[in-house]
Amino acid sequence: MAIGSGLGAQLGIAAESTYGVYVAPTKFLEFTKESLQLKKTTAQSAGIAANRLLALSSRRVVTQRQASGGIDLEVTNKGMGALLQALMGTSVTPVQQATTAAYLQTHTLADIIGKSLTVQVGIPRTTGVVTRKNFLGCKVLSAEFSCEVGGMLTVTLEIDSKNVEESSVLATASYPAMSPFHAGQMAIKTGTYGAEVARDGVRKVSIKYERGLAVERFYAGASGLKAEPLSNDLVKITGSIEMDYVDTVLDDLHTSDAETSLLWEFVGPEIAPTYPERVAFKLPAIRFDDAPPTVEGYDVVKPTLSFTGLYDGTNSPAIEYMSSDITL
Repeated sequence: MAIGSGLGAQLGIAAESTYGVYVAPTKFLEFTKESLQLKKTTAQSAGIAANRLLALSSRRVVTQRQASGGIDLEVTNKGMGALLQALMGTSVTPVQQATTAAYLQTHTLADIIGKSLTVQVGIPRTTGVVTRKNFLGCKVLSAEFSCEVGGMLTVTLEIDSKNVEESSVLATASYPAMSPFHAGQMAIKTGTYGAEVARDGVRKVSIKYERGLAVERFYAGASGLKAEPLSNDLVKITGSIEMDYVDTVLDDLHTSDAETSLLWEFVGPEIAPTYPERVAFKLPAIRFDDAPPTVEGYDVVKPTLSFTGLYDGTNSPAIEYMSSDITL
């Protein structure tokens, strides 16, 4: 029996081979909250019958089913590969570094056709019995990564799902020893791609990836369930840097609207010599939108500069993830 509150909850994921077809969860994530839920489209008969004053219950039908919601979690040194692949789109195989226990995953931006997840949420009743809800055909619509001084690296995911069912069994959750990436490991760098220089005075960074997907592909002959969403807009990458006004490097980039490369990375303990735990967000081209520094009183000037990620014509945005995970 589980604890009869959120303390007894669990969340497991697995990459699907076919969109919307259940795969038993193999990775279990320590999450902070989730809001996934079924969305039904119903139709009620409006037929007139002599002296009937209320719509007939037997003539209500469910015409469409889908699901959506969010998942919030901390980014850890293990178990993140399947989520990163679902977000970025590239099929990734972890690459062993020399003969060590370190494996590098390089998730570059690509179309996410064929990339979907089964997400199973275990929701405890007060009795300790756990209700399983299996969200099928889960697509990552957006992911916002954020970290501020004194905090952990977190991500908020927006999910679109084909359907939800409760018949498949609740998987037994197991969690590897893992630790979160945090501000004490954080560096933010800008400059020439591949030779970026660390910036001083940074307090908080966030990057959001958003995908335009056609998520309303409901057709006849599909039992009210959608076809796999297709990309129907450019990917949007935006972010912000909150900092003390230590120097004018980023301010000057805002003024000139010049391009710069951005590297946001977290470097943890070594898995093996020269191969540390690491997650790095690489945006080869960004341009700052706003805002220049302003004086708002006696305190240190603290500008927040927002930016847009763009394509430099050669290098694709990527998320690198170094861990001891042999598979996603």
